[in-house]
Amino acid sequence: MSQDEQQKIREKYYAEAIRYMDNAKETLKKAGKDGKLYQDEKYVKTACGTAYNGVLKAMDGYFYSRGVEKKKGRKSIEYYREHAAKLDGKMLSYLNSAYEVLHLSGYYDGILSVGVIKSGFDVAYDIIDRIN
Repeated sequence: MSQDEQQKIREKYYAEAIRYMDNAKETLKKAGKDGKLYQDEKYVKTACGTAYNGVLKAMDGYFYSRGVEKKKGRKSIEYYREHAAKLDGKMLSYLNSAYEVLHLSGYYDGILSVGVIKSGFDVAYDIIDRIN
C-alpha cells in the first residue's frame, strides 16, 4: 500500500471518528450537570457508547493503514488489543483506558462523574489524533 493510499485511509477514518465524537459531545450536553455529576444517566450512557464507537472507528483506520487486513464481522476487544500491542504499546494503553472508562464505566455502568467521563473523552481524542 502506498503512502498516499495510507494517508487517504487515515483521513477517511479520522473524519468518521471525529463525527462520532461530535455526536457524543452533543448527546452529553443533554445529560445536564450538577456540580461534578451529570444528571441523566441515559444520555451519559449513549454519549459514552457513541464515543467508544468513534475510538473503534479510529482503531480500524489505524490498523488498516498499517496493513492489518480488515476482519469481517464483529471484532472483540481482544482483537483490538492484540493488534494494538503488535503496532504500538502506547496506543494499547490508550485503547485500554478508553475501553475501561467509556465502554465499561460510562456505557455499561452509567457512571455520572464529569471528571471520569471527561478523561474518557480525552483519551478518545488522543487515539483519534494519533491516526491522522
